[in-house]
Amino acid sequence: MPNTTLILLIILLPLAGFVMLGIYGRKFFRNTSGVIATSLLLLSTALAFYTAYGYFFKYGKTGGVYQKLVPLKYTWLQFSPGLSIDMGIIIDPISVMMLVVVTFVSLMVHVFSLGYMKGDERFPTYYAFLGLFTFSMLGLVVSSNIFQIYFFWELVGVSSFLLIGYHYDKPSAVAACKKAFIVTRFADVGFLIGILVLSYSSGTLDFNTLIATLTSPQTNEYKNAIAASFLGISALTWGLVLVFIGAAGKSAMFPLHIWLPDAMEGPTPVSALIHAATMVVAGVFLVARLFPVFAIVVPSALNLVAYVGAFSALFAAVIACTQTDIKRVLAYSTMSQIGYMMFALGVSKYGGENGLGYTASMFHLFTHAMFKALLFLGAGAVIHFVHSNEMKDMGGLRKLMPITHLTFLIGCLAIAGVPPFAGFFSKEEILLAAYQHNQSIYWIALIISALTAFYMFRLYFQIFWNKEHHPHGEHHGEGGLSMMMPLVLLAIGAAVAGFIPFGHFVSSDGTRLDTGFHLQFSIAPVALCLAGIFIAMRLYKKQNAMPQKLAASLKGFYKAAYHKFYIDEVYHFITKKIIFNLIGRPAAWFDKYIVDGLVNATGNGTEDFSATIKKFQSGKVQSYAIYFLAGAIGLALLFIYIWK
Repeated sequence: MPNTTLILLIILLPLAGFVMLGIYGRKFFRNTSGVIATSLLLLSTALAFYTAYGYFFKYGKTGGVYQKLVPLKYTWLQFSPGLSIDMGIIIDPISVMMLVVVTFVSLMVHVFSLGYMKGDERFPTYYAFLGLFTFSMLGLVVSSNIFQIYFFWELVGVSSFLLIGYHYDKPSAVAACKKAFIVTRFADVGFLIGILVLSYSSGTLDFNTLIATLTSPQTNEYKNAIAASFLGISALTWGLVLVFIGAAGKSAMFPLHIWLPDAMEGPTPVSALIHAATMVVAGVFLVARLFPVFAIVVPSALNLVAYVGAFSALFAAVIACTQTDIKRVLAYSTMSQIGYMMFALGVSKYGGENGLGYTASMFHLFTHAMFKALLFLGAGAVIHFVHSNEMKDMGGLRKLMPITHLTFLIGCLAIAGVPPFAGFFSKEEILLAAYQHNQSIYWIALIISALTAFYMFRLYFQIFWNKEHHPHGEHHGEGGLSMMMPLVLLAIGAAVAGFIPFGHFVSSDGTRLDTGFHLQFSIAPVALCLAGIFIAMRLYKKQNAMPQKLAASLKGFYKAAYHKFYIDEVYHFITKKIIFNLIGRPAAWFDKYIVDGLVNATGNGTEDFSATIKKFQSGKVQSYAIYFLAGAIGLALLFIYIWK
């Protein structure tokens, strides 16, 4: 069994950093806060690697199958004998893999930030927020209870709100963090309702029990969940679709993706943390966690995952080809790659070789963490050097930034799928899974592969080639050891991570899955990838008029893609013109004049009635005598009338 104390330390060390730096950082640790937080993360990362080694090579496998171990389970709220909210830890292949990914990428961000954020006025606060985010994500991936994962899910949202809006004096950063928070909250309403549906259907909130119950046709819960329906769709299908809505919001799938580009307002290392291996892959992780229920019981919900993922990947790739802010290009690239992971899950089935899509999705999550963190941190080094996000202010930086240039090139080759870099192996498995189970998605994926190579090398050539760089201000060099070391380590990961026999460790049913290299199958994807790189080189390696002519020839389509197909404008129209004007204003009028009017009328009437009757208690004897006489006369007349 795993060492529970070590796993708790992995999770709680970042929390300790958050508490210590959040309370005492600015007073006692202003100059050492980065070193303290990084040291805690280094220890947490070492323990995560140690736990992974122990699980995969010592105690995790029984009878050739990796087990789902629950070394800690504490009942927090008991609703019924089978229904409770537990605070527990689940150790299985995907949670152990995520422990390694989250801690390692977070450590690289911590180290990089030592140089990138040096001199920042709120340096301790920045590292406190990083610690809170890391703790939240680690708690999410080891949650053994679906309601427990929801708590950490929301805590991740709060943490990202704090980090995206770190520069609170910038109106654009404030707007971006509010946008991210509000959009994901709408998605999380769906997630919450989905949790209630699934827990009601299965009679439990525990992941292992829920999955076992809902995938067994012999159980009454399974029969009831399939029999119960709304609008002709089973309750179980509704529950999984609602859960996927929450996943789509967190992973920025269309149409809930609009928060992602604006999240670039946070410091660039934060973008690496959010967009590489942590927040945006939480949705993919959630679908993977409930994958047996999706695949075995409700394949129609899995089809929704596949098509939403494929469309999101293509949609984002097209937009990325037109953006000029390097962080926005990488943001849409992230959306596209997350779409890859989603549709890989969507085309997968459960068990054996049919589960190739599941393994490929998790493999791509793993490799993507390496090369996307590398690309974002490389972009941070470039921004730190030229003091601008716009590609027009860059060019010819390969001579001035040789380490950044080489590592960024490795990241571009990896994400483009050039062999033998990491992205090639994980993408090939995704394409093979799509080819085997859904031909239409396979062809879409091929197009996306070519577009990915094009927009990434468009970015690369415009930053490091294109034209000679003419500095307009003081440059502080490429960056110190703290900024270069994470780039080198991540570049090594992006170069060699693909050689890991990932299917031996992570599969849909916990058994070993042998995945091999298929030369004939790889010809088309690699050819398209190289074609995309070649086109980008012709257009952007040297400054020329061809890109402008190409954009002009595409006319309205290019303009629409540059403006993100006006999805933000559609949201603004729906919210301001329809919801605010047609629903909000009438609701406000009804609340003010009907609801408040009735309450105010009741109060005013009571006040007027009180003012009227208080005259009867004036304290004047003469008035009392008149009232008494009038009453006596009235009673006499009434008596005479009755007995007349």
